[in-house]
Amino acid sequence: MPYYRQVGPVPRQRHTRFRDDDGALLFEELMGEEGFSSDSSLLYHRHVPSAIVASEVWEVPDQSTTPNHPLKPRHLTLHDLFDDAAAGETDAVTDRRLVLGNGDVRIGYVVTGRPSRYYRNAIGDECVYVEAGSGTLETVFGALAYRAGDYVVIPRATTHRWVPDATDGPSRLYPIEANSHVTPPKRYLSRFGQLLEHAPFCERDLHGPQENLLVEGTDVEVLVKHRGNGPGGVVGTRFVYADHPFDVVGWDGCLYPYTFNIEDYMPITGKVHQPPPVHQVFEGTNFVICNFLPRKVDYHPLAVPVPYYHSNVDSDEVMFYVGGDYEARKGSGIDVGSISLHPGGHAHGPQPAAIEASFGAESFDESAVMVDTFRPLELGEGGTAVDDGRYAWVWAGRQA
Repeated sequence: MPYYRQVGPVPRQRHTRFRDDDGALLFEELMGEEGFSSDSSLLYHRHVPSAIVASEVWEVPDQSTTPNHPLKPRHLTLHDLFDDAAAGETDAVTDRRLVLGNGDVRIGYVVTGRPSRYYRNAIGDECVYVEAGSGTLETVFGALAYRAGDYVVIPRATTHRWVPDATDGPSRLYPIEANSHVTPPKRYLSRFGQLLEHAPFCERDLHGPQENLLVEGTDVEVLVKHRGNGPGGVVGTRFVYADHPFDVVGWDGCLYPYTFNIEDYMPITGKVHQPPPVHQVFEGTNFVICNFLPRKVDYHPLAVPVPYYHSNVDSDEVMFYVGGDYEARKGSGIDVGSISLHPGGHAHGPQPAAIEASFGAESFDESAVMVDTFRPLELGEGGTAVDDGRYAWVWAGRQA
């Protein structure tokens, strides 16, 4: 995170004795990135945070992938992966399905209506887009409310669980799991980490936990996803902790989970069509996250508002359509809940009829989350299950 926060009491100086109101010594935990050389936070626990009483194998959801070969663009219908009626039996962690992935990032999907298992991703940060629903992300740093349109950014190795609000329908979650950290784009940050004036959002738009949970309990199960020799280099372990990990009395630092809602993103527009980097919101190692939102469009008198045809020379492009009416894809079968995969090596762009239809448009009402990866993506079992099999031929007019 680019700025400091404190929740609950902390000692005046770090790494010094700190006791609660009853005189019991609190246990200090440093949670830090890049071997003590980057962002960190200090957490003060009532109990020893490393006291485990069991460690067993956890069989993680299927992480196997299939190459996109022969190469072709694809349309994946994510809403066909889950039945809303069964959401009350679905777990946001153990039932998420892998849609696309490579050695840098894994993209999944899950629809859930009940509290998840306690979970920790020890491989990388997670950036989870909330397509629909609301609820609470309970974490070792405290409770974090989420709602539709939020990105929920969860630092690597943060113990947490998802608690959907049943009165708001099931939560539709789009987890983007990195093998690295997820941060705002470097070009929007000062050398000291502040978001700059030309950035499309600022620190006021980032919402972290406000108070600690202070949960007591014993023999608490936490599922840990970590590096190993399983499919995609991913394996799982089931830890049982002697005491509840949400026993933190206070913490401070620059590393913690937070939410950012796309309603607070200020789109950058121009006289002619702007390239995708102006829509960027986050980045990780070898991938970026962008969002395309309702906005005024180009004001040159001869502007073509929809994108020009472009070749992804260095990247695969994944677009998740989450709202509105996406002008460039009209007639392709793409709709809300769709993913389009446009792989490197294939030139793509708008449907031919969409070009002239866009002339004179003053604004677009569309919302989409895009992930561009700089290594080829493969299909997970979830992606394979909902591939429509026809999208590759739409530019040639071969799909109704």
